[in-house]
Amino acid sequence: MRVLVVEDHRPLADSVARVLRREGMAVDVAYDGDAALERTDVVEYDVVVLDRDLPGVHGDEVCRALVAREAPSRVLMLTASGTVAQRVEGLGLGADDYLPKPFAYAELVARIRAVARRTRPAAPPVLTHGDLRLDPAQRVATRAGARLPLSPKEFAVLEYLLGGRGRVIPAEELLERVWDEAADPFTTTVKATVNRLRAKLGDPPLIETVARAGYRI
Repeated sequence: MRVLVVEDHRPLADSVARVLRREGMAVDVAYDGDAALERTDVVEYDVVVLDRDLPGVHGDEVCRALVAREAPSRVLMLTASGTVAQRVEGLGLGADDYLPKPFAYAELVARIRAVARRTRPAAPPVLTHGDLRLDPAQRVATRAGARLPLSPKEFAVLEYLLGGRGRVIPAEELLERVWDEAADPFTTTVKATVNRLRAKLGDPPLIETVARAGYRI
């Protein structure tokens, strides 16, 4: 999942980003509305976590712009004002969900996953392939009943490949959907992660490399 966090309070923005990355999400951060609009022009995010009370370009204007563009991104709006009237107003702008501050990180993660599901075809709560089982909610993957010691990025790659349901997924797509803007597109990051994942999955091999096309399970 690719997420953009838009929050002018830098310590909070960076803290949210760290939590979401530990959950296996690819996270970019924008500290103002102008940067948010620039990033959403070039990257297709699954979810934009948007502080409503931004200086400069207000969060309301960012939300309106995303709706006007018919961007596929879902918007989870944050604000220090949690009144019913404020929530109704925020949802009326086109936001998909609304979370008042202060919030629990566990609830934020759950809401991000919930709104992200609206952008994709319905997927089973547990992804399976043969004796491989992956539970995205519990962040647990097993093969033949044995738990796999996967890093967050390895888990995210495996989840994305399983979600492809046999589709060949290019390395460039994996880089865009699983990593964030800090990833160097000219490195062998994807290949190295897939190789580590293969080793942890064991035999018989599950991940197929399709020459000049990508990977699939």
